[in-house]
Amino acid sequence: MVKTESIVKKTGNTPTDEELIARFQQGDNYAFDLLVKRYKEPLLNFVYRFVGEREEAEDIVQETFLRLFKNKHYYREIAKFSTWIYTIAGNLAKTELRRRKRRKLLSISNFMSSDKDYDIPDEDSNPEREANTVITDKIIQKAIDKLSPKFKQVILLRDVQGFSYEEIAEIVGIPLGTVKSRVNRARLKLQEDLQQLMNEQ
Repeated sequence: MVKTESIVKKTGNTPTDEELIARFQQGDNYAFDLLVKRYKEPLLNFVYRFVGEREEAEDIVQETFLRLFKNKHYYREIAKFSTWIYTIAGNLAKTELRRRKRRKLLSISNFMSSDKDYDIPDEDSNPEREANTVITDKIIQKAIDKLSPKFKQVILLRDVQGFSYEEIAEIVGIPLGTVKSRVNRARLKLQEDLQQLMNEQ
């Protein structure tokens, strides 16, 4: 089998997710590296919004890739790879939330990471506008944190990650009608909570 690295270097074409996982299942670890590069940031964004803490989100994403590495042969091409990996990440995030609830450690977390990289400000920067953006992000995260896990998961998959209703039904394992209903209810709840939080500012 021609290695994925050789194909990418020679042609400049990157294989699809399904081609990469198939190659990884045949022992091509470079294909795994490409999948990690492709999914690390989107998964981190999804899980971070889900659990609300950067460090926990990074741990969950790392565990997601570890499970992918260990369980690569469980993947079957009847499902899209993205659906499969988001199912793993979503289940791990829900497990973490249940663990937190049991320990009664639920708290509203900061949206901004303490170890954030700081860029040198340019001349056109507007500190007031940037401060407002940070405040808005914090308010949005607070509103998301108030949602129950079943609503939080579907709204993040739909409105943040851009999955179709059909894909979400597959990831979460619920009927299509239930997905649509939960997304609508989550949006209404978010609107109410955002309005309330904005009024408190």
